[in-house]
Amino acid sequence: MKILVTGARGFMGSNLITALRYRSVAEVLSYTHDLDDDALLSMCRQCDGVVHLAGVNRPEKEEDFEKGNAGLTEKLLTFLEKAENPVPVICSSSTRAAGNDAYGISKKKAEDLINAYGRRNDTRVFVYRLPNVFGKWSRPEYNSAVATFCYHTARKEPIRIDDRSHAMKLLYIDDIVQEFIEDIESFETEKTYRENEGGIEPLRCVVHETTLGFVADTILSFGKMRESLSVPDLSDPLTSKLYSTYLSFLPPNELSYDLKMNCDERGSFTEFLRTRGAGQVSVNISRPGIVKGQHWHDSKNEKFLVVKGKGLIRFRKVGEEDIFDYHVTGEKLQVVEIPTGYTHCIINEGAEDMVTVMWANEPFNPDYPDTFHEEV
Repeated sequence: MKILVTGARGFMGSNLITALRYRSVAEVLSYTHDLDDDALLSMCRQCDGVVHLAGVNRPEKEEDFEKGNAGLTEKLLTFLEKAENPVPVICSSSTRAAGNDAYGISKKKAEDLINAYGRRNDTRVFVYRLPNVFGKWSRPEYNSAVATFCYHTARKEPIRIDDRSHAMKLLYIDDIVQEFIEDIESFETEKTYRENEGGIEPLRCVVHETTLGFVADTILSFGKMRESLSVPDLSDPLTSKLYSTYLSFLPPNELSYDLKMNCDERGSFTEFLRTRGAGQVSVNISRPGIVKGQHWHDSKNEKFLVVKGKGLIRFRKVGEEDIFDYHVTGEKLQVVEIPTGYTHCIINEGAEDMVTVMWANEPFNPDYPDTFHEEV
């Protein structure tokens, strides 16, 4: 298929076009405001469907709402009919189309024009009223408060919060792009007009309901995580999507950060990640012949993974004499569980430094280290 996408350089357009191309869903015909009417008419003749994302939401003059929203929509539909190619159309409208301001009125006119086109040509149309959409490649001070908060927090700049209790409905860009793709893939099998209540297509993807305060606090917490070595609670879908968005706003020359390496003659031990509910990850480097460990834990349990070098992990149950040996090597990745109640050690048996990735079920707590010295 050839899909005409209007607003091709915008936030939603760039995400959709990239997804269509990289997933090989369709060939894209990109329309931007700087192209003339002949270019648009040519695309209308060629296309097998349209995703109409172009519009105006922050013009210099109020009358530009009418021109950029209803006017452009009318031109697009007129050109499709002039080209005798009344293909299916997906349109991104706004929840503000239910309002009475100039922007909402212009979006409602665009909705009505598209539904009239669908009825007139018995052609499938999808009119979506979208809430605030957020995600990668959005513009701060333009697309959403999420983009603005992420941009400034990533640069250690203050953010402004007028009303923490302000209710928000948020839609993640990857979720709506996936929905658009599913609609595009249905063009060949579902072509006739379908009357939806109010002419609006119900969203199938998740709309997150939250508050401005939660969004601001969550994004601000991301800015502190390099120092605490923590990661957010990714089991919460909204938090996970906000974190992905935040990372996309990091300045390209500030994508790395240093870790504190605790070094001595034996090698080094470096904490990498601390999580809430998923434990801690560290990297341990042992010099040749060095023995580390020689302790046991009440409740703390660990997993060891040697990724470089050659070593021996030894266990003995506290109070007993039998010793159990596990030989490990970076040439054959193998996880060794470190159970509670077993004193254990790890020995570098090779001629080079041995590197071990270590996971513990809980971050280290200096007030209760749960570590008791006893040689294996």
